[in-house]
Amino acid sequence: MPEFITIDGPDGPFRAFVARPEATTPRPVVLVLQEILGVNANMREVAEAFATQGYIGLAPDLFWRFEPGFESEGDDPAEWEKALGFYGAYDIDQGVADVQAAVATARTLPGADGKVAVMGYCLGGLMSFLTAARTEVDAAVAYYGGGTERFVAEAASLRAPFLTHLAEADEYIDAAARAKIQDALSRRPNAEVHTYPGRNHAFARHRGAHFHAADAALADSRTAEFLARHLR
Repeated sequence: MPEFITIDGPDGPFRAFVARPEATTPRPVVLVLQEILGVNANMREVAEAFATQGYIGLAPDLFWRFEPGFESEGDDPAEWEKALGFYGAYDIDQGVADVQAAVATARTLPGADGKVAVMGYCLGGLMSFLTAARTEVDAAVAYYGGGTERFVAEAASLRAPFLTHLAEADEYIDAAARAKIQDALSRRPNAEVHTYPGRNHAFARHRGAHFHAADAALADSRTAEFLARHLR
């Protein structure tokens, strides 16, 4: 049954949403790292979808320093502006430390088998990439990781198998940024890149303005295969 737990981070405690599978045998954990809209209904649904696949889904609150529990579906202009403000003030290094604390918690959760993957969207996609480059996880997935092009030098330090999904009509990650990301990852034998022609940023966000059911399903199927390969 879905619940919230508390993670003891390096700078204080923060919440994380947990969705558990019906299976009673130990299972891997997939950390679901949020977009700028917080651990909203969409992120909780993603965690729950992983539970139906036999994983423990864990979605930590990355914006806890600004407003613990903040969430939005992106349809309220005031909430959108607030989310953008949080994003602009977000400290990437502190964020990686928070994710690292969530990974450590995930490895010892009741019912966990010790294996942990990180998977994120937009901001969470960048955090997934940096977590895979700077810390120890078993696999990492990024959906249109915003700002990844600014950190591509860290691809040389990727320690875990890494999969990324890039939208070819992304209004936030332009062609030059995508080329920079693809070039850096092409040099890494443990990295895999998929692009989606005609798709916008957040094409995999359910109920979002740019949601594309077919390509979201394709990306999710590639993610499922990738995680099954590296976590089981």
